[in-house]
Amino acid sequence: MKKFKVIIILVLVAAALILASNSYYTVSEDEYANVVRFSKTVSTVENAGIYLKVPFLDSVKKFPKKVLLYDMKPSEVLTADSKTMQVDNYVLWKITDPLKFYKTLGTKAEAENRIDMLTYSALKTEMGKSLRDDIINQNDDSREAFNANILSAATKATGEYGIEIIDIKIKKLDLPADNEEAVYRRMISERNKIAEQYRADGNKEAEMIRNEVDKNKNILVSDAKAKAEQIKAEGEAEYMRILAEAYNSPEKQEFYSFTRALDAVKVSFSGDDVTIILGKDSPLAEALLGE
Repeated sequence: MKKFKVIIILVLVAAALILASNSYYTVSEDEYANVVRFSKTVSTVENAGIYLKVPFLDSVKKFPKKVLLYDMKPSEVLTADSKTMQVDNYVLWKITDPLKFYKTLGTKAEAENRIDMLTYSALKTEMGKSLRDDIINQNDDSREAFNANILSAATKATGEYGIEIIDIKIKKLDLPADNEEAVYRRMISERNKIAEQYRADGNKEAEMIRNEVDKNKNILVSDAKAKAEQIKAEGEAEYMRILAEAYNSPEKQEFYSFTRALDAVKVSFSGDDVTIILGKDSPLAEALLGE
């Protein structure tokens, strides 16, 4: 009997422990909890802590409260000019209403499927408004507006699911493999045409600058030569004036003629075997002969 009592006590203790362990649940800071009884939600907990529940009857469904990242698979989308592009993007989302989320979606996987559908629809609509080349050549501002329009379209239907799409960003826009090389060649050709136009404009501008420089140079050289000729003429005039003042008497003129004759003789003596014929009445002959 004692043995039987011990067994009963052990069974009761084990049952009590099992009952106690199934009578409470914990909720972390980064999660929600829905208490479900017979497939119906009886309570929703959004704050962290330890809570009681009916053992064996209540089950707890927990959902993340933090912002979640959904990396979508690349998909092909048509542009306004019926060109295909492959889009690779990601979505940031979170659960805002755990009760509504549980009733409409139930699981994170189902939520991502719905987000995938909404985002793809928004992408298809927005890209269908623009030409492919315009999408490829978007700058930062136009790309930001492009993403904002996709986000706005995708979030319109999320409220009924108890979720919120926080952000949608395109990681990469690719061309399909079958026409990627042809598009690249065309883009290179267009860039080469633009480069040639820039070079032609640059050469034209350079030629205009060179012509202007040559024109200014010729003007400066012409002005300098005219100034030089003017200075030379003024110098010669001054020289003649000085000569006129220096030889303004018969004695000075005679002396000048004599020095000029000496210079002529000096030049004549520069060769070998030189003979000079002077007139008998030449002042130079008198000076040389000492008469």
